[in-house]
Order: sequence, then C-alpha cells, then structure tokens
Amino acid sequence: MVCLGNICRSPLAQGILESKVDSSQVKVDSAGTANYHVGESPDPRSVATARKYGIDISMQRGRQFEVEDFDRFDLIYVMDRSNHRNVLQLARSERDEAKVKLILNEVFPEENREVPDPYYGGDQGFEHVYELLSQASDRIIERI
Repeated sequence: MVCLGNICRSPLAQGILESKVDSSQVKVDSAGTANYHVGESPDPRSVATARKYGIDISMQRGRQFEVEDFDRFDLIYVMDRSNHRNVLQLARSERDEAKVKLILNEVFPEENREVPDPYYGGDQGFEHVYELLSQASDRIIERI
C-alpha cells in the first residue's frame, strides 16, 4: 500500500487489509513515495478512524518505498496517479511494472479513480477514505 507520506492513506489501507486476511498467508505493508515522515507514526486522525473500526495502526511507522519492494511483494497498490508514476519510475522491468495498480481500480475497474488525500481536511475525509479502502480490500481478498 503506497501513498505520498505513509501517514494517512497507506497506513489505513494496510491496517484494513491486515484485519481482513490471515496474516500467516498474506503479508501487508505500506510505504510512501516521499521521505517526509520516515519513522513517524500514522496521522492521529488515521489512527482514530481505524480504531473506530477495531483496527490498531498506532504501531506502524512511516517508511519510503524502495526498489526492493518489487521483490518483496506480489502486488503494489498505490492511492493516486502521482504515486503510480513515482513507483513506476523505480521499476526495473515490465514484471515490476505489472505489480503496480491503482487501488480503486479494484472497486471501479479501469476508471483510474484516486483515493483522496485527507491530510488537509477534517475527520470526515478520513472516514470517506476508510470506506473506499475497505471496499477495495474486499475486492483484493477476492483476487488473492
């Protein structure tokens, strides 16, 4: 799960999917394309939104996406087109590129919708992001 700073959308995406899969069968992680928040906890609003649904993401720490993530993961879900471009710039091959997907295409195939960044908005934006990512997680589970 990849967003810009790895403190709002991707930690929520990670926590939501982790809560719905068997962790012994599926590894879920998150990262940011930028290094603004490396080592930091998720945004308190993301933590509160996840907690509202019984998910604890407070122990996650921000990290930057790296080339080795193409080797560690079978699927790399990005939150928006900017994240998509930034991750693809690090791809070494067509195989790497094929792993990178806009997460909302799982819910809205081929529409290339973006998960809105709730960082500068209020709590309601985080709730909306949670709902979108929960729907996408359900589709991802069907895929895997």
